[in-house]
Amino acid sequence: MKRYDLRPLKDNFYDRMLELVENDLMPEEVGIFLFEIGDFSPIQKSADIIKQNGHELMNSLKFNEADWTIAVKRKKD
Repeated sequence: MKRYDLRPLKDNFYDRMLELVENDLMPEEVGIFLFEIGDFSPIQKSADIIKQNGHELMNSLKFNEADWTIAVKRKKD
């Protein structure tokens, strides 16, 4: 399991998140991603991106007033 802080990317974290899932995680390994939520739209968009690419969204939690975490399991190769 690896943890990634994508908060510095603000609302431009989607490409980086997918890159990390597909290139830094081993098949079936879980990554935890922390990002800023702003207007809450990044929550659904991040879930959609994960699903569209065949990975599994395992959890989605509010971390604090400004941040959100998601746990993603990389698909099998």
